[in-house]
Amino acid sequence: MAGSDIKTIEREMTIQNRFGIHARPAALFVKTVSQFESDIKVEREDMTASGKSIMGLLTLEGYQGSVLKITASGPDAEEAITAIQELIDNKFYED
Repeated sequence: MAGSDIKTIEREMTIQNRFGIHARPAALFVKTVSQFESDIKVEREDMTASGKSIMGLLTLEGYQGSVLKITASGPDAEEAITAIQELIDNKFYED
């Protein structure tokens, strides 16, 4: 079956770095997810942005302690979610 390799994975992640998602972390996020074929959506409260858009991520105002819902849809969704989780867990290599 052709569609069987398309997965959708949803995970909530808490922003841990002191300054939240500003220009540098947003650029790192985009650089990370751009390696994957999957479509990445990032939500905070009632706002949604593409994980492949620096400006979109900045509009979410992801401050320290905010919870983002990340949704990855595609053949490498699992790998994309893992890479994003690692980036957030490592505080975008800032602190």
